[in-house]
Amino acid sequence: MSDAFIGPDLVSELDRLQRQMSGLFGGFPTSLRSTRAGTFPQINIGSTENTVEIVAFAPGLDVSKVDVSVDKGLLTIAGERTTGHAQPQEGARQYAQERFSGSFRRVIELPQQADPDNVQARYIDGCLLISVGKRETSKPRSITVQ
Repeated sequence: MSDAFIGPDLVSELDRLQRQMSGLFGGFPTSLRSTRAGTFPQINIGSTENTVEIVAFAPGLDVSKVDVSVDKGLLTIAGERTTGHAQPQEGARQYAQERFSGSFRRVIELPQQADPDNVQARYIDGCLLISVGKRETSKPRSITVQ
C-alpha cells in the first residue's frame, strides 16, 4: 500500500497541466471528421434511403440572417447570431461567456449521391434542419436476370 497523498496542490497542478495541453492541441482536430471545440453550430449528419439529413443545433438565430447554399458538392451554412440579451452594466467584470455570438460559417462536404438541386431547409425549435435528396441513379434498384 502506498503512503502517497494526493492533496489539493497536486490536483490543481494536474488540472492546470490539462488546460495547457488542451490549449496547445485545441486547434488541431483529433480525426478527419472532428472539429475544434466550441465550433458553432454543432451538427449531426445522417442519411435515409432517399435523403442526407443535416441538423445544425443553432438556438437564438434570426432566420433572416442565415444563408444555406450548395456549390460544387459543398453545403455552406453561414450567418450571424447576436447575444439577444442586455449588456452587462458598465464596469462589471465578466467571468465566463459560453454562449457564442457573432458571425459563423460551416462547410460540409456532401456525399456524391447527394442532389444539389433537391435541398430543403427549415428552422424549428432552435435547430436548422437541412434535407438533401439523393440522386435517382444512386438509389439501389433490382435488375431482372433474363
